[in-house]
Amino acid sequence: MSTDQQYPPASEPPAAGVQLNHTAVYASDRHLSAEFLAAVLGLRVGAPFGPFLPVDLGNGVTLDFYEKRDEPIQSQHYAFLVPEERFDPVVARLETLGVTYYADPAHTEPGRINRLFGGRGAYFDDPDGHNMEVMTRPYARP
Repeated sequence: MSTDQQYPPASEPPAAGVQLNHTAVYASDRHLSAEFLAAVLGLRVGAPFGPFLPVDLGNGVTLDFYEKRDEPIQSQHYAFLVPEERFDPVVARLETLGVTYYADPAHTEPGRINRLFGGRGAYFDDPDGHNMEVMTRPYARP
């Protein structure tokens, strides 16, 4: 496929029936990474499904941790919208685990949260360096 391939514009707004069901998260140790995220977010790790170890986010979406040991893990960004009342417990669990959180995605403001779009948010790394984010308000989009 050519890089100058142009796709026709969508003829209608996004379909309400299209939803993300799952995504694979590469990890050097799927158990460590899945257990870490589940502990931070107050969730449970599900039963293995083939090579995947799922963490159910409760909205019909699972993160399926997949062990990849033959090459370095490329850092990705995952953002989690949490209810306001669950934000403080998430930050407390990060502190208990000794995980530094930051107010910004570049990780230059340690131990601080942000207050973007009238909510609260924080960034932290998982065991493989994925840049995780928790926020209480979705970002405003144009």
